[in-house]
Amino acid sequence: MISFTEETRQKAFSTQRKPETVESQGLPHVRFHVEEAHLIPAGERPKKFLEAFAAILKHTNYRFMLDQYSRVSAKCARCSANCQIYETTHAPEDVPCFRSEMLLSIYRRHFTVGGAVKGRLTGDVGLTEEKIDELADSVYNCTACRRCTLECPMGIDHGLITHLARWILAEIGIAPRALVVSTREQLVGATGNTSAIPLPALQDTIEFLEEEIADYKGVEIKVPMDVEGAEYMFIAPVSDWMMEAETLMGCICALHAGGVSWTVGTQYYDAINYGLFYSDHHLEQVLHKVEAEVKRLGVKKILIGECGHASRSAKFFYNVFAEQLNIPVINILEVTHDLLKQGKLKFDTEIIKEKVTYHDPCNIARPGWVIEQPREIIKAFIKNYEEMTPSGRDNLCCGGGGGTVSIDELRPYRTLITGRRKAEQIEKTGAEIVIAPCANCKKQVRELLEDNEVPVELVGLHDLIYKAIILSDDGIAWHDPMGDDDWTPPDA
Repeated sequence: MISFTEETRQKAFSTQRKPETVESQGLPHVRFHVEEAHLIPAGERPKKFLEAFAAILKHTNYRFMLDQYSRVSAKCARCSANCQIYETTHAPEDVPCFRSEMLLSIYRRHFTVGGAVKGRLTGDVGLTEEKIDELADSVYNCTACRRCTLECPMGIDHGLITHLARWILAEIGIAPRALVVSTREQLVGATGNTSAIPLPALQDTIEFLEEEIADYKGVEIKVPMDVEGAEYMFIAPVSDWMMEAETLMGCICALHAGGVSWTVGTQYYDAINYGLFYSDHHLEQVLHKVEAEVKRLGVKKILIGECGHASRSAKFFYNVFAEQLNIPVINILEVTHDLLKQGKLKFDTEIIKEKVTYHDPCNIARPGWVIEQPREIIKAFIKNYEEMTPSGRDNLCCGGGGGTVSIDELRPYRTLITGRRKAEQIEKTGAEIVIAPCANCKKQVRELLEDNEVPVELVGLHDLIYKAIILSDDGIAWHDPMGDDDWTPPDA
């Protein structure tokens, strides 16, 4: 049973703003990584911040959004009713509109005529070093789950404002080290991916997965690699190849059973896009790498594995930045659901006996994109399913959204504050297994369950599909996954 005592509360709050020491920068009190080449003399950060802000306003369409939001009330605090962080801390600084107002007030003061005039008349000096520190700390304590947007009566997207604030900060070298290091390896590193996994390691892993499937399912399946002209280019979070074998084997088996034309590219194979969390510039650069592989292989569609942010970054931004437009981006759950509806997937409904619940990743559920599909898949072969409340578009964030899951020094804050309500929600279902079809959610929920001592197993949806799916070599002779010669598959 979760017990959020005063001791655990103090532990969480004492570590949530723990400084990340970067010795070369000489600023041990700053939690964020600052590139040595971008070191800014004391007192110069406000100037550099405003210059970066001005450049972004000039070269993007963010100004229209800020003009609109800065003219409406952003202080009613109704959003607090939907913020699971505020509902845990009850701290005024955790109210979403309070956070948004930090950036909106800077915009009004420095980028509107009325703000400039008022500043001169009142002697308001405007942006200061202290305000930059306060903004940086606040926007990275937010999980950017955007649940608050469902409650705002004025339609303000507080998650988008948080995203913009992070980008401006990144332009002056202020960003969490975990995001900076991973993105650097992806964009300019030798391996070209966030987990620094070289191609030979990927190939070895794929060979291992093929052998495991053959041993467990009795069917030889070869993962197609560099197949030109395939319908789908399958691209998963690269960390899955090392850490989520069952998820990938479930995807492979489902695609095989459905006779899908697909391939894995060997020149780029990482769906992770941390640019979504802190820099539109890096978001675009990563998507150009995906586009280059799409063009090289001549595939028709992009198929993203079990990952919320990777799916959203490609779905909503690939065709914004790409030169070759109109390439559909599809989540693996959508394809698996379509195959199920077409009668191409068969399951042993007796394999999964445990009570199961499902966690909606914010990035695919909040926009109403992938909600019912996974539930229909689950109910096709799992008898004991318990829905969380709330769920779907109104789901609770795992607590590691917005890239915070990658910042390990924030773990006590993530598991005891931002993810506390999710831990309570999972425990309340009485489930033995919780499904989280997202790489970031998997890491966060595992740590969440461990730190809150909730005895529930965490898996991906395709982990369970791998256990229950019935495969055949020739489409006629069904293999018995339980090794019983007298066994016959259930009716389709």
